[in-house]
Amino acid sequence: MSDSLSSTLFDAALRGMLIALLMLLAVVLGRDRPSLAAARAGVALTLGLCVQVVASTPTFEALVPRLWQAPLVAVSVGNAVLFWVFVQALFDDDFALRPVHGAAWVAVAVLAGFNCAVMAASAFVVTPITIGLQRGVPLLFAVLAAIAAASHWRSDLVEGRRRLRGFIVVTGIAYTVVMLLARLGSPQGRLSGMTATIDVLLLLLIVAVVAWRMLRLTGSDLFPSARVAALAQPRAEPASPPPPPPPDPADERLAEALQGLMTGARVYRTEDLTVASLAARLAVPEYRLRRLINQRLGHRNFNAFVNGFRLEEARAALADPARRELPVLTIALEAGFQSIGPFNRAFKAATGLTPTEFRREKLADS
Repeated sequence: MSDSLSSTLFDAALRGMLIALLMLLAVVLGRDRPSLAAARAGVALTLGLCVQVVASTPTFEALVPRLWQAPLVAVSVGNAVLFWVFVQALFDDDFALRPVHGAAWVAVAVLAGFNCAVMAASAFVVTPITIGLQRGVPLLFAVLAAIAAASHWRSDLVEGRRRLRGFIVVTGIAYTVVMLLARLGSPQGRLSGMTATIDVLLLLLIVAVVAWRMLRLTGSDLFPSARVAALAQPRAEPASPPPPPPPDPADERLAEALQGLMTGARVYRTEDLTVASLAARLAVPEYRLRRLINQRLGHRNFNAFVNGFRLEEARAALADPARRELPVLTIALEAGFQSIGPFNRAFKAATGLTPTEFRREKLADS
């Protein structure tokens, strides 16, 4: 068997493995968590990557007319936007899909498809500009994805998800930069031979690690309020749950100390309160405090944990007839919020009402 044929078969095997893994991820995400933004973005990204794996095959790029390649190239370049959206949805429990995300994908896909079908073979003055924009898109959205993954890292209380953040930040940017440089140094921007095989091998390794880590995390660790689809099987009497393990005395003492700081000393009013600063007050390592708040108290995000105390104080103040003349802004600042905007958003998310509506409703009969 010639070296060329062996390389081609090896490349095809890698692409087949990668497509199979991506399809498995798409099925798992779409089956178990279809209503969550992270699951929908993940399914779209995995399917888009399947298209990219096919479209980046050297034989496909060399033999298929550019006009026919254009739709696949559009989807492939649009994956940069989907990666950014997926990272935001995965690491921000309050993320919601908005029209701007769809508009960004359409704009990038149209640019890439137009470049492939028309501009790549033309000598227009603007051709280098449009091609340059397309080359910069993956790097731009890789940086945006890295910023999104790193932005709430310190407040994330789910340890497995914190580690996944770091992996995505490092590998996402590294892969994008390496492949961008490889295409810039290749004839007509096409990967060929060993470079194309290295491309698919790197992507396979990254997807395999992400899939392994995601599938190892429980639904409640990875996604908020995930509903796992029930298997189609006869109903049976639920087994009695095993008795909970006895509480750790050290954790009991830490929980009591934490409760004292939050309700007695009201440290939630402190400006820029972080896990590190609160752990320092309690004289414990950060990981112990993070684990306690996540696993014992059931919170996934430190800011949400702190805001719960702030909102409780604000609700009490808004419902107090003796404080009816106190401005909402003053109440928000006293509770620990830094400005009225975040307070209004957090309050409405928690109660379904604006602070003014809540106060009006509570004080209607007083």
